[in-house]
Amino acid sequence: MVPFSILDLSPVVQGGTVGEALQRSLDLARHAESLGYRRYWLAEHHNMPGIASAATAVVIGHVAAGTKTIRVGSGGVMLPNHAPLVIAEQFGTLEALFPGRIDLGLGRAPGTDQLTARALRRGHRDPSDSFPDDVQELQDYFAPVGPNQAVQAVPGAGLAVPIWLLGSSLFSAQLAAALGLPFAFASHFAPDFLGEALELYRSNFQPSERLSQPYAMAAIAVFAADTDAAAARLFTSLQQSFVQLRRGRPTTLPPPVDDMTGLWSPVEEAMVTHAFREAVVGSPATVRLGIDQFLRRTGIDELMVTAAIYDHTARKRSFELVAQVRDGRD
Repeated sequence: MVPFSILDLSPVVQGGTVGEALQRSLDLARHAESLGYRRYWLAEHHNMPGIASAATAVVIGHVAAGTKTIRVGSGGVMLPNHAPLVIAEQFGTLEALFPGRIDLGLGRAPGTDQLTARALRRGHRDPSDSFPDDVQELQDYFAPVGPNQAVQAVPGAGLAVPIWLLGSSLFSAQLAAALGLPFAFASHFAPDFLGEALELYRSNFQPSERLSQPYAMAAIAVFAADTDAAAARLFTSLQQSFVQLRRGRPTTLPPPVDDMTGLWSPVEEAMVTHAFREAVVGSPATVRLGIDQFLRRTGIDELMVTAAIYDHTARKRSFELVAQVRDGRD
C-alpha cells in the first residue's frame, strides 16, 4: 500500500495569529500520527502573512517534541537561503533530539519574492547556481568526520539524516537521480512537469549508499468533506489566497465562500484551475477515485497531501477522511 504523508504550511487564518497557527500545526500533527500518516513536513516561505513556518527547523522541533512516532521534516528548506553548515547543524540537532524521525527535504527556489530573497541572502549573486555543490557539501557534513577535517557540523557529523530533493521542474529530478536521493515533486501547485520529471528521475537513477532504487513522492492538494459541495466550499479559501498571491498581495487565509464569482477574473480563474489541476476535491467517494487515478497514472512510491482549510476542525476532518480512503483502498 502506498503510504500517505502530510505537507503543512502552518496557515495563518484571517483574524488569527502566528502562535495559533503553530499550535494548530502541532494539533494536526498529533491527529495525523493517530491516523497513521508516515510523515509530517513543513515548508519554508518568507514575507507571506498567511504562512507561519518560515523558521522551518524551529517549527519542526516544536512538532517533533509534541509527537512520538511520526517522521517530521522539511518540505522543504530552501537551501540557497542558507549556508550548508548551518542546515547541517540545525538538522543534526533535530536528529540528536529526535533520533530516526527527522527528514531534510531541500528546495532550490527562494520560497519568496526576489526582494525578500536578496534580504535573506545579503547579496546579488543567485545562489541557486551552486545548488548541486551545496547539496554535496551538506551531505559531506553529515558523513563521519574524516582525518584532518577542519570544519565539522557539531551536531550533525555521522548522523544519518535522510536528504530528499524537492522540485517543480526537471533540474532537481536530474540531480536526485545522479546523487541517488529520494525525490519529491511539487504537483500541488506546479504540476506541468510532473510526468516528465518522474520519468527522468527513474530512468537516470544511480544507486547510492542511502538508496538502492528510485523512490518518488508527489504532493497534491486534497480537500475532503461529507459532500462534493462542502469540499468545494472549503477549497475556495486556497483559491482566494492564490489569487491574492499572484496579484502580489499575499494575505492571511480567508474564510471560504459559497461562490467565487467577482473574486477573480476569467484569466485568474483559468490560472488557478491550471495550477491546481491535480487537486482532489470532494466527498470520500470522489476523493478515492481521484487519488486512485493519480496513483495509477504516476506510479509514485508515496503520496503527500496538503490542504489549507480555514476551519481547523474541518481541516482535521478532511485528513481523517483521506486516511479512511487510504485504509479502504484495495
